[in-house]
Amino acid sequence: SHVPLQQKLLKKAGVLLVQEQSNKVTERESTLSERVPPLKLSGLSVQELQELCKELHRKCDTVDEARYDIEAKVLKNEKELADLNAKINELKGGKRPNLKRVKKSADAMLGALTEAKLSSKSDFKSNLKTVKKDKKEEEKVDPGDWRKNVESMSGMEGRKKLFNS
Repeated sequence: SHVPLQQKLLKKAGVLLVQEQSNKVTERESTLSERVPPLKLSGLSVQELQELCKELHRKCDTVDEARYDIEAKVLKNEKELADLNAKINELKGGKRPNLKRVKKSADAMLGALTEAKLSSKSDFKSNLKTVKKDKKEEEKVDPGDWRKNVESMSGMEGRKKLFNS
């Protein structure tokens, strides 16, 4: 039942997108026609064409200057916004991490409260487990003289001993 509704919404969104794009194109054309009048070049002498070019260059320069000034203002405002946001975060105490909830039973909570009331100074060693150490007498095997072992294992006879044992 949700699929036809989604299809209808997607179709409507597509239609609105196409309308918005066509509106942007027409708006752009109308603003360009207002700001930039069509050039009438036919019947002009070389000197008049040169003057027209110089005038157009001056207009381009003024537009570039205005664009540069606006960009400088925008950058200044963005920097100011970033500084103010930093000050706000500083005043708030920075970003705090989201803490996870710890589930405790009611008995555990009451037990923790009563323990805290009873012993303001807690003895940490009493809470530790006691571990008994079993000392096992390890059988110490005397390795003997290692040179004899190397000599007896060297050569083919020593390798045979490895396989036989």
